[in-house]
Amino acid sequence: MSIDRPSKIQATIDLDADGKRFGALVVPHSRNDSAWGSIRIPIAVIRNGDGPCALLVAGNHGDEYEGQIALRDLARTLDPVEVSGTVIVLPGLNYPAVRSATRCSPIDGGNMNRSFPGRPDGTITQMIAHYVATVLVPRADLVLDLHSGGKTLDFVPFAATHRLPDKALEARAIAAVEAFGAPVGVVMLELDAEGMLDTWVEGLGKLFVTTELAGGGSSTVRSNRVAATGVRNVLKHMGILRGEPEIAEPSRMVDMPDERCFVAAERNGIHEPLAELGDEVAEGQPVARIHSMDEPSHEPAVYVARRSGVLIGRHFPGLVQAGDFLASVAVDL
Repeated sequence: MSIDRPSKIQATIDLDADGKRFGALVVPHSRNDSAWGSIRIPIAVIRNGDGPCALLVAGNHGDEYEGQIALRDLARTLDPVEVSGTVIVLPGLNYPAVRSATRCSPIDGGNMNRSFPGRPDGTITQMIAHYVATVLVPRADLVLDLHSGGKTLDFVPFAATHRLPDKALEARAIAAVEAFGAPVGVVMLELDAEGMLDTWVEGLGKLFVTTELAGGGSSTVRSNRVAATGVRNVLKHMGILRGEPEIAEPSRMVDMPDERCFVAAERNGIHEPLAELGDEVAEGQPVARIHSMDEPSHEPAVYVARRSGVLIGRHFPGLVQAGDFLASVAVDL
């Protein structure tokens, strides 16, 4: 089915009128307990005349919280008179996953960030992705998609973009990452970019910035501060808000040039980190051990960094399965 067919989702507010409006995206969802039911995804639009449009997204994965907190605060407090242009706020995009505190939707198992550009006649997750891809993204000059590690990962708080064939767009995206003002800025390698919001937006030639802001299925004072400041900084960078970005210290800009930046587990067991986030590590340096759960007499398996650089991400839970991500290392630009 072509994505060009119109969406079944309806917005309860005018997306193009001036002022501030709170409403919902109404997704049809007929089910056992509600034959003519629907899912109502919160949306806010703050608009003041002509100017750039920023689409701000959080809750793409339901167990990632810094973005959800920052965007709810922004939507409540941002006065239209401060704005030149339009700010569209989706503080809980995958709303079923947000409600259940899970990465993926409990309704259809859909991973929102592997579902773009979606389908107008697909699952709930695909329908939401299709609406964003075909109705909201075309309005936007910038898409800021706020992620963190969820329940399974932890990161040095960073903003990120990607290597792009269009080097002018890549340079603009790196400048927006620097304007966000996170402790680290990453030119990120995606091991699987198919179906991501990132890939869809960048493929349309639009500016895209994402983040990974701590993790563990919660948030911290520091990570929430980075998110809140970064969102406003990007809006200032785009000229939607007045003033200059508030950057206490320039981001450390790093690159992820190839798959050697990643370390993955090859067995099940108990995870023991051997390096702290933000540590400098050398190629061949141990970064994690995995202990056998069943055989205490067995020596733990040692996993080493595959290149020298800074440790920016790691596995979070105490248990690990074969194939799980263990650590990521980035190198200075």
